[in-house]
Amino acid sequence: MRSLFRLVLVFLLALSAGCSTVKGWFSDDDVDPREPVKLQKINEQVNLKSRWSRGVGDGQGEGLYKINPVLVNDTLYVASAEGEVAAVDAETGRVRWKRDLDLALSGGVGHHGGSIFVGASEGLVMRLSADSGSEIWRSAVSGEVLAAPQGDGRYVVAQTYDGKLMGFDYDSGEVRWTYTSDVPVLTLRGTGSPMIIADNAVAGFADGKVVAVNLRSGNVAWEARVAIPQGTSEIERIVDIDGSMALQGSELYVASYQGRVVAIDTRSGRRLWQRNVSSVSGVGVGFGNVYVADDDGTVSAFLRNGQGVRWQNIELGFRELSRPTPVNSYVAVVDFEGYLHLLSQVDGIIVGRTKVDSSGARADMIASGNRLFIFSNDGALKAYDVEARN
Repeated sequence: MRSLFRLVLVFLLALSAGCSTVKGWFSDDDVDPREPVKLQKINEQVNLKSRWSRGVGDGQGEGLYKINPVLVNDTLYVASAEGEVAAVDAETGRVRWKRDLDLALSGGVGHHGGSIFVGASEGLVMRLSADSGSEIWRSAVSGEVLAAPQGDGRYVVAQTYDGKLMGFDYDSGEVRWTYTSDVPVLTLRGTGSPMIIADNAVAGFADGKVVAVNLRSGNVAWEARVAIPQGTSEIERIVDIDGSMALQGSELYVASYQGRVVAIDTRSGRRLWQRNVSSVSGVGVGFGNVYVADDDGTVSAFLRNGQGVRWQNIELGFRELSRPTPVNSYVAVVDFEGYLHLLSQVDGIIVGRTKVDSSGARADMIASGNRLFIFSNDGALKAYDVEARN
């Protein structure tokens, strides 16, 4: 079943095309131009070996959340929408501890030192012990927290759906500052995870901007525009930054819906290069490339130096691809039907495929060595080893 997000997005895009397109939408003779392409046979050159699988609550639940797990050394921390949080051994899949928070979660999981951080749908940020899941503090915010809060031992930062980025005292949870962005009339449901880079909290917003806020003062250090709203309707002007950003050295890579993928110098906010894309899943980096899955299903590898496109793959059209994740010599994406595809980082050819979960997997995958961790929408946390065939 296609996700509610896609159905809503298709409806909005159809509306933006004008009223003249309404007649005949539901005719048997009509063809949906955004219908997912059917998968074709591939020359499989990679073995995907399932190592273990563990259930974690209801996964992403019914709220179209993207609650990402996090890998710290040999432990995966994962949370579900119904409030279950667990620590799982990355090698064996053994559950080290599990805790039910008795409240609905919408964002997670962040980590620093001996703590993990989650956000609740009713407007809470929580710091928990990484050793047991016990609560250290909670702090109220003005809206849903749809991405993982982050900490650095001095501050915890969290982004809310109503356009705020907030800084909290790491030890007490007291609010230290609040940055408020301009929220457009229409936005997509979601936010990217903020990042702590040096002395700044960096976050992307629904108005198409990336903003760096000084952790101590709450003042804006710099801002960079990733996308410029264009068009005559509010639908056409949606430019949300909802996917995960990627950091390499001092360069930050960010993609927006109906906008661009941009490389930003985090020391100054200066844009280094940009290319047109429309993506909500986020950016991956590896092999000298910046990987983006476009809303139309195109997977692109942009050269990190800004010199253009290394390759593009158009074989997964409109299959609602996840954030591209480099693993070994490949880049992995999961589609709306739960198929995991492996593309060569060299030329973009699909060299491996397996069905991991029929519910799909919106959460960002995690790669460690040749192992790939996937958290499905229905709560199955799975490990696969990626091995080239002899």
